[in-house]
Amino acid sequence: MIDVKHFHLTEELAQDISGAGHEDQLFAALARAAGRMGFDHFALAFDRRGGDAASMLVHNYPDAWAKLYVGLDLSATDPIRRAGERSITGFEWRNVGRFIPLSRGDRQLLSVARESGVGDGFTVPRHLPGEATGSCSFAVSPRTGMPSDMLNVAEIIGAFAIARARELLGTSPLRPQSVLTERQRECVLWSARGKTAGEIADILGISEETVVRHLKMARDRYSVHCRSMLILCALFDGLIGFSDIYDWWRSN
Repeated sequence: MIDVKHFHLTEELAQDISGAGHEDQLFAALARAAGRMGFDHFALAFDRRGGDAASMLVHNYPDAWAKLYVGLDLSATDPIRRAGERSITGFEWRNVGRFIPLSRGDRQLLSVARESGVGDGFTVPRHLPGEATGSCSFAVSPRTGMPSDMLNVAEIIGAFAIARARELLGTSPLRPQSVLTERQRECVLWSARGKTAGEIADILGISEETVVRHLKMARDRYSVHCRSMLILCALFDGLIGFSDIYDWWRSN
């Protein structure tokens, strides 16, 4: 719940970020927002997927941590990034273990971050499968307490910042029509649910050879060579949904 004082602050910061006309202005607006909310650092990352891929990264993290993170490409194993893919709301880094299992390497990475000047933080994640992924984080120095009364404000400001980054980069054009036929989509869906070609044939009332042919044609249309990549492409395009797979699996 946001009180009147925080409401006016949120409105002011959101307008500042929404008015950013280019990346430098967005950096400045986020720097002002972080300071007003009581954070020492911020980081906004946005990646647009597809043939016209583009990305944006603006941050004011300490040089020691930024050079280490980028130089060793730690984003691939970053537990905060992975936790963001498991949450639809902002979360404090101290609670990351509630979203993903932490390995010894994960704990070591977080420890190195603290040694490099980045303590606890709060991350707002946003994901649109197949199009884009982004996050906005606000962090404090290791010996600075989290401004807990500002987390609701940070949640809203982070969402505005990601939306502004998406607008500045532009959105990927939507695919005008389905890549797969309806029967191919059905075969991919049941394949994603773990069914073999023979089982799919029984479910759909067609021959096993026809199922195999449909799946091969689907792979050819996506220019992929294995079932897992075919399923991933269909998920990204929205031809099948995660709930189509997960909900069915949970109910059986």
